[in-house]
Amino acid sequence: MRKINEIEKDLYACLQCGYCRETCPVYKRLGWESSTPRGKVYYLKQIAGKTPMDRLLRRSPNITPEFVERVFQCTSCAACEHQCHVEIEFPKLWEEVKEWLISEGYGPPAAHKNIKERVQTKRNPYDEPKEMRPAWLPQDIKLSPNPEIVFFTGCTEAYRMQPLAAATAKLLDKAGVKFNILGEDEWCCGSPLLRTGQKGVVRDELAPHNVREMEKRGWKAMVTACAGCYNTMRGAYPKLVGNPPYKLYHISEYLEKLIKEGKLKFTKEYKKKVAYHDPCHLGRHAKVYDAPRNVLTAIPGLQLIHIKEEREDSQCCGAGGGFKSAFNDLAEDIAAERVKQFVKAGAEVIATSCPFCQVNLNAGAKKAGLDIKTMDVVQIALQAT
Repeated sequence: MRKINEIEKDLYACLQCGYCRETCPVYKRLGWESSTPRGKVYYLKQIAGKTPMDRLLRRSPNITPEFVERVFQCTSCAACEHQCHVEIEFPKLWEEVKEWLISEGYGPPAAHKNIKERVQTKRNPYDEPKEMRPAWLPQDIKLSPNPEIVFFTGCTEAYRMQPLAAATAKLLDKAGVKFNILGEDEWCCGSPLLRTGQKGVVRDELAPHNVREMEKRGWKAMVTACAGCYNTMRGAYPKLVGNPPYKLYHISEYLEKLIKEGKLKFTKEYKKKVAYHDPCHLGRHAKVYDAPRNVLTAIPGLQLIHIKEEREDSQCCGAGGGFKSAFNDLAEDIAAERVKQFVKAGAEVIATSCPFCQVNLNAGAKKAGLDIKTMDVVQIALQAT
């Protein structure tokens, strides 16, 4: 694992220009320079003892509880990276800094420790029984022994957002797609652990297991409706366990494919003004912007409206990076501000492609006293079939 002096190249690439400040959702709520990427980089340089003044005064600032909290108060949204003029890979940097802090005996927050313990014992962060993982599957849906696609459900949909998992299965079934699931053999993808500096479990246990279960069955394609699962398996798995021998789709990409092939047809109108919220892990991280929008625009009657803060400039909902589990009130405040942007633009429905975004945006709307619902693209598409 990289030590603090091995992270220095990123620290010294920082120009301290401040372009990352206004785009950081946490800074917008807290207002402290120490909560900005620039502020955290400056303090890390002091800890490394490499600033001219620190060398002159022979001082070495301590790692304080306040600094540790600031490091873990990150949603992994990558907005700072998008604005960075010297292209520092900030999400990767913060994950490495968190991992380093933990190795030095600082952190993680109690909520993040609990996530790791639950994933190691129950293979999901919600402390739910492993045998209940496939319980969401509608009884009238028949699984294929020779599937075209495997639906990787993900922990949140399997245990907390079962209607979204069921909607995905129903939509695939209506399109005539032969599919299956890993069921009890599906383990957490590892995203919450990677984002909170607890990579070891993902590298040693979760990623090898999930890839091995696919290989064992000889299945050649996988789809997931979770932005976090998709980004983790697409971006992290190849680095941790090598390139998996199967093709990976986000559900929006696969639905777009089905529409182009004429297999998924919409027969009902959805007469609503819909604004699409780009999940950070699907958008800025994985660069999937068009597929979900193309699915929405294919639905009769649906009017897709646009706002300034979308695509690369989308504002984070506040749910990612383990942030909501440890700092829920702040996460809902961030979501409330995001919902206000959509309401101001005239949206009647907010669409997204991430169960975490859906949960937190609905919580944000409630906190802001706004009567607007966030739905997944899959759920809207199902209503139009």
